[in-house]
Amino acid sequence: MIVAASSAPLFLIVLFGLFVFLIVLPNRRRQKAAREQLSNVEVGSEVLTVGGLIGRVVEADDGELKLEIAPGTVVRLARRGVASVLAPEEPEEPEEPEEEAVAEVEPPAELPGDPS
Repeated sequence: MIVAASSAPLFLIVLFGLFVFLIVLPNRRRQKAAREQLSNVEVGSEVLTVGGLIGRVVEADDGELKLEIAPGTVVRLARRGVASVLAPEEPEEPEEPEEEAVAEVEPPAELPGDPS
């Protein structure tokens, strides 16, 4: 029993270390990435708001953004209301139509008794 009693504090220390390593540190990294993303929002960026609106930033201040959510419709949004910055859409290259094999059409054979 003496051995078990002396290993209890060590077990708690190891358990606390695992908690910090598996829970706290990844959460801090996520928060840092989110802060950097919000600070990088600039005019012309397309963003998704917490409410689900998608719009393009037309004006940016320290604590507030103005988003154009439809042509001629601009709304004010607190910076912390931005859920994510969307990647710019790359224009799709038009696909060249594949050349189809064109079969030569033979004229119909003359039928016997055809006056022509």
